[in-house]
Amino acid sequence: MAAGVAVSALILLPLLIALVGFVFSESDDRDGGGRDEGGRTSEQVPCSEALAFGGAALPAGARPTGACTVQGFQDIHYSAAFRMPRTGVQDWLIHTYPDAPAPGAESCLGAEADLCLDLGHEQGLPPGVDAHAVQVRVAHEDAGTALVRFTAFTM
Repeated sequence: MAAGVAVSALILLPLLIALVGFVFSESDDRDGGGRDEGGRTSEQVPCSEALAFGGAALPAGARPTGACTVQGFQDIHYSAAFRMPRTGVQDWLIHTYPDAPAPGAESCLGAEADLCLDLGHEQGLPPGVDAHAVQVRVAHEDAGTALVRFTAFTM
């Protein structure tokens, strides 16, 4: 019996060491990406790619505020944030999502935003868009500037 336990330990120990090494190598951030607590990989992408996944394009006069990202495991989640002229936000949303309901503050539900829009294919997301849902959160920073947070994802 003791010999069986010793043989099993000698077989399983190298496998356990290899598994631990594999797990630690997968969470390495060498490519600017990594994994979140849900196991999704995260990497930087061009903002045009993040917006296009949700059927949008960077509006005229907009400036990205940081890295646009994609996370993926089973589902895909793109995010982008940019500043743009506050007066152009409504026009950009209407042009981008013509069949969407009017954005409003009442749909923000606890988000730190002045204007929100939540879309699915039944709520105005155009046909042919890869995302299943899009969320747009707009914060009016001052009289002339709006911070737009854009997410597009599959479910």
